[in-house]
Amino acid sequence: MTKLTASSCAVLLMVSGLVYWKDHIISFPVDGQKFIGTLNLPEGVTNPPVILLLHGFTGSRNEMEIPSVKEGVFSRAARFWAEQDIASLRIDFRGSGESEGALADTTLDGQVRDGLAALDYLAGRPDVDARRMAIVGWSMGGAVATGVAARTEHDIDAMALWAPGTNMAASITFVLGPETVRQGLAAGDNVVEATLPWGTRIELKGGFFQSLFSFDPVAEITSFTGPLLVAVGSNDTVVFPQPASGQILLDYHSGEDELINWPMDHSFNAQENSETVDRLIDTTGAFIRKHFD
Repeated sequence: MTKLTASSCAVLLMVSGLVYWKDHIISFPVDGQKFIGTLNLPEGVTNPPVILLLHGFTGSRNEMEIPSVKEGVFSRAARFWAEQDIASLRIDFRGSGESEGALADTTLDGQVRDGLAALDYLAGRPDVDARRMAIVGWSMGGAVATGVAARTEHDIDAMALWAPGTNMAASITFVLGPETVRQGLAAGDNVVEATLPWGTRIELKGGFFQSLFSFDPVAEITSFTGPLLVAVGSNDTVVFPQPASGQILLDYHSGEDELINWPMDHSFNAQENSETVDRLIDTTGAFIRKHFD
């Protein structure tokens, strides 16, 4: 990948068709803090439709790297969709990645505000089509996506949720342990240290833990009537049991929807190879494309 300027960080060449697309680093303020994202625009396409991507818990806008191809899941999705003339914006929630703020201050409702601000930002750009917008969220980003889609004033043509959290309190209790959650609920503005299953230590405040119980993705999905795709894995040990955890969103959703349940883990077998990730990206792209007006 050829590095360019800060506002245009990558240009990729698809040799067969001589089609270019660019990654642009963008920023704008949310609640007084600088918010960072990567806008991918297929070059030569006037007013393309656009997908907003929302990352998971402790993730970032490119999402985890697939070892076999040395590329992040979200950055790979953006590249694949650009080949199909679809723009995308992948964001760092405040406190994550390069956005300002501390992870300790994050809450689910705060991440919803970030997602809503990102849609407002896209709606104000002249180089994407605000009448054709979609959302993709992974894991906790999938839970957050339900709130963004439910609360936005913009029309969302379709939404895809990858291994979405549907009972965030249960999922985070499993990841961090019940004692950490109990401490977090009593912490108020104080910091609680937590250890992720892979050994990384993080800090969170009471507001995060409280939001796990006050924010309900199943309740939020009742306010979104657009087309919905939910992708879950039968080998997911983070959000489970599957497919029941994904099916509940469809049960409370009014409108066209589809559930796919493949033999994959919470990261779509990305540690093995890119095959399942690529299939998911293609399936999601096809679902969203058919619903763009």
